[in-house]
Amino acid sequence: MRIALDAMGGDRAPGVTVQGAFLAAKEGVEVLLVGEEARLRAELARLGTSLPIHHAPDWIPMEEHATEVRKRRESSIMVAMDLLKRGEVQAVVSMGHTGATMAAALFTLGRVKGVERPALLVEFPSQRGRTFLLDGGANADCRPFFLVQFAAMGLAYAEASGLKDPKVGLLSIGEEEGKGNALVLETYPLLKDALGERFFGNVEGRDIFLGTAEVVVTDGFTGNVVLKLAEGEAKVLLGWIKEALTSSPLARLGALLARGALRKVKEKVDPSQYGAMPLLGVEGAVFIGHGSADALAVKNALLRARALVGAGLLDRVRAGLSALHV
Repeated sequence: MRIALDAMGGDRAPGVTVQGAFLAAKEGVEVLLVGEEARLRAELARLGTSLPIHHAPDWIPMEEHATEVRKRRESSIMVAMDLLKRGEVQAVVSMGHTGATMAAALFTLGRVKGVERPALLVEFPSQRGRTFLLDGGANADCRPFFLVQFAAMGLAYAEASGLKDPKVGLLSIGEEEGKGNALVLETYPLLKDALGERFFGNVEGRDIFLGTAEVVVTDGFTGNVVLKLAEGEAKVLLGWIKEALTSSPLARLGALLARGALRKVKEKVDPSQYGAMPLLGVEGAVFIGHGSADALAVKNALLRARALVGAGLLDRVRAGLSALHV
């Protein structure tokens, strides 16, 4: 299995992306770096290693508009998508411009048959393991049937990740069936009819971290707010813990004794551990990470792409969509 990495994508590319690719390659991932060859070779030389490179003379900066991707056929993300479409790689990973990556995927690969809108899947740690939320920001405005398709794709992803009998929750402001805005009220009966016993019902924001339902669906605007809120809170909370544990000699001693346990907590809430978000609903395995990603996040994104492609993610998504009872 070969994975194309958009090595020019991200705030600190290509240094961080190449380093992350090197770390993933050490764990057996076959990575193809896509980007400006001279710069990539310089980064590889700095690391004292070598990886295969596919030259792409152009790239999409983070501040550029996503629609520019159509005109930039030689940009690294477009070249990577073309390699995926031709079957020369089995997945694409990018830590670059989210909108441009989505546009490149739709323009080059197209949507899975029947999909109205692709969705970004976000993974959160929970008391019961993991919670998968869709949509993480691909579609700010949604129709009810979009959320039904998000549910089917989220279930497919959860099963490919090893979860057994996952349930779907609809994000709302209360657990009762009659609560929510117009989108939630219209979506509820559709999910109930389409999923049957696999539909848990309404869930609230706190349920994401309690693990009440393994898959949670919402519109991309709300989903992205949830994502950014959770990441910001985790960062601030870890800062508070560090500040408290260094506030006195006794606290520092306690921190030393609890170092192992604290490390495990940090790993659970650190976005780098999750690598990248899959873009579900396009005809190919595409994973999008944070522009601020470090080398660890790049490595984990590549490892996740390999695992999920190996688990037949795309076929599972197709099967889940075809089984919808609507």
